[in-house]
Amino acid sequence: MFFILLRTLFSALRCQRALALEHLALRHQLDVLNRNVKRPKLTNRDRALWVLLSRVWPDWRKPLTFVQPETVIRWHRRGFRLYWKWKSRPRWPGRSKVPVDVRNLIRGMSQNNPLWGAPRIHGELLKLGIEVSQATVSKYMVRHRKPPSKSWRTFLTNHAQDIVSVDFFTVPTATFRVLFVSLF
Repeated sequence: MFFILLRTLFSALRCQRALALEHLALRHQLDVLNRNVKRPKLTNRDRALWVLLSRVWPDWRKPLTFVQPETVIRWHRRGFRLYWKWKSRPRWPGRSKVPVDVRNLIRGMSQNNPLWGAPRIHGELLKLGIEVSQATVSKYMVRHRKPPSKSWRTFLTNHAQDIVSVDFFTVPTATFRVLFVSLF
């Protein structure tokens, strides 16, 4: 008995809530239409109200007349994207950039001294009073092209005299013995 009474009370409150939300939605549409005579122009507040109504009220599509329900869903998705774009923005400026003259100096040093690696160039820059990390030096170094590797045909011609071809196979006999034979 108690559950039936509680359920009836909850149903009545839910109906009142739905009625109040429908009243709010219709009144808002009238306000928008009275604000703009020819064509309803919606502000961001209007859009936010409809997005909020779509989240808290299951029957929000019924009283909607001046905007399509898909438009409200599109507004909600756009707001969601804007929120996460704002949330994932960089909050600090980040690492300072290496000046162009230092980058050119690193490239020049690596071109003129192809045997120097990043640790050596980094040490030379520190002697000059330029403080950059070794990782930055290796990032801006010129990459020297390696000669292409030899082809398979070149390998075979270079090592033909050293290559031995051996083939092993088995021969079953009439007496069910197995013979191992190798050919050179």
